[in-house]
Amino acid sequence: MDARIEDYALIGDEQTAALVGRNGSIDWLCLPRFDSGACFAKLLGDEDHGYWRIAPEGADTCTRRAYRSDTLVLDTEWETADGTVRVTDLMPQRDRAPDVVRIVEGVSGRVTVRSTLRLRFDYGSITPWVRRSDGHRVAVAGPDSAWLRSEPAVHTWGEDYGTHSECAVGEGERVAFVLTWHPSHERRPPLVDPYEALDSSVSDWRRWARQCRYDGPCRDMIVRSLITLKALTYAPTGGIVAAATTSLPEQPGGVRNWDYRYCWLRDSTLTLGALLTAGYHNEAEAWRNWLLRAVAGDPADLQIMYGVAGERRLPETELPWLPGFAGSSPVRIGNGAVDQLQLDVYGEVMDSLSLARASGLPTRPHMWAIQRSLMQFLESAWRQPDEGLWEVRGGRRQFVHSKVMVWVAADRAVKTLEQHPELDGDLDGWRRLRAEVHQEVCEKGFDAERGTFTQYYGSRELDAALLLIPRVGFLPADDPRVVGTVDAIREDLGHGGFLRRYDTEDSVVDGLPSGEGAFLACSFWLADALHMTGRTKEARELFDRLAGLVNDVGLLAEEYDPVHGRQLGNFPQAFSHIGLVNTALTLFGDDQAG
Repeated sequence: MDARIEDYALIGDEQTAALVGRNGSIDWLCLPRFDSGACFAKLLGDEDHGYWRIAPEGADTCTRRAYRSDTLVLDTEWETADGTVRVTDLMPQRDRAPDVVRIVEGVSGRVTVRSTLRLRFDYGSITPWVRRSDGHRVAVAGPDSAWLRSEPAVHTWGEDYGTHSECAVGEGERVAFVLTWHPSHERRPPLVDPYEALDSSVSDWRRWARQCRYDGPCRDMIVRSLITLKALTYAPTGGIVAAATTSLPEQPGGVRNWDYRYCWLRDSTLTLGALLTAGYHNEAEAWRNWLLRAVAGDPADLQIMYGVAGERRLPETELPWLPGFAGSSPVRIGNGAVDQLQLDVYGEVMDSLSLARASGLPTRPHMWAIQRSLMQFLESAWRQPDEGLWEVRGGRRQFVHSKVMVWVAADRAVKTLEQHPELDGDLDGWRRLRAEVHQEVCEKGFDAERGTFTQYYGSRELDAALLLIPRVGFLPADDPRVVGTVDAIREDLGHGGFLRRYDTEDSVVDGLPSGEGAFLACSFWLADALHMTGRTKEARELFDRLAGLVNDVGLLAEEYDPVHGRQLGNFPQAFSHIGLVNTALTLFGDDQAG
């Protein structure tokens, strides 16, 4: 069976996450963190690169699967000639070590189930030594150690560099498998009770989901997206990774394969807005605090992304032993875009901190000092060309969206001083900067002949990021230039009823071969822009089409291929789920959310 990105479901413990296929196989898991080496990398290779499958003997794709309502606990069922069996997958909130719990339960009849575990550390490159110890199978290689046990104990043996188990379950009978990782130089951590872990995980997730203040249309979908964002959060720091994966392709067989297991500043304002509007102030504050720690330092050194704990060095490396998902190579870890200049991130940081202050999140003594430093840097640097929001690799340009976000930075700084005159800052200077940037963008970034803003000064290309112009307040939504831009983008960048980021076919902007799918976050932005420009019926129709793209368990990747009807890019994608939440709240949430 050729796997599709949408064949996978997510489980996680807010420090890392695993992808579970419809066939009961965990094909991706990095331990102990999102950005650690994978011990299951079949997602980007084959069975020799590591996986863990539990399924009825001889069965293939499951009959049905679903998350337990308002949780990240996954139930997968197979109906066989001998009966029906369920596998429940979860990663409980960790105490010391990460655990993967897989509970096999008989539903009817009597079904024989097979577990096949092939641990391959360091992205599938290292086969561990496996031994027996106190009823466990212990795998060790270098710094990594993993322990497998079952409760009750079942027949287990080694074969073909894998660990195999087999058991038969009747109605109501359960067998739990637990895989626990820890550093190989440390003693084995205390054992987790798999059944208590299941009960506490279900109750903890449901308690968290009940905090959602929204109670309008599509509530289940919004809660599922919020749970996904929570699952992509690195709990020790509050950072939210862009996705759980690396190198899932934006075009099957192509080279647009990037590592998204890091935290992007471009997502900050939209993430903060979604969390605050939905009622998750603790998570919003944790994200804001991560942001403050990450950006602290010389404003000239501000990066577009950071590691989950705020790490700055994320060198990009290729893994030649992995052939890639659907033959899409190279497989990359790290992200070279970390060294790019993107002026838009200054606006996103200023906007996020302004939103946090306005929303009543507790301020930090150094917060305004950081904002002041960012503004002092922008005053001298804003005229520089940059690589822009989309991290192009075809050279720097005067991107219009970047300049709009410089205006946002100045605007938020001015408004903060106007509302808080006790703060120290160059109010007159920032007002002048705001006016100067606005005038330049309207003169150099607008194509009067076509009635639209363009991707960069002097170009004819368009950019879906320009849809954010009314959202950030650069121009009112009823301004003819905004309406013209929305119409031009929908016409030129439309793709099967959705929207591309920009034209990759004829453009030399990104320095890469052409071809990618419709970008889901941009398609949500189009729905927002249609609503803001008075076309709410069209906006809701587009939202309904976008909502129809979620897979059977409610997850979205980065992009969608409307020609072949499949999801593309890293998965699940925080940016897509943030777009879904914010657009739903915009269209339906006026009376249902605070």
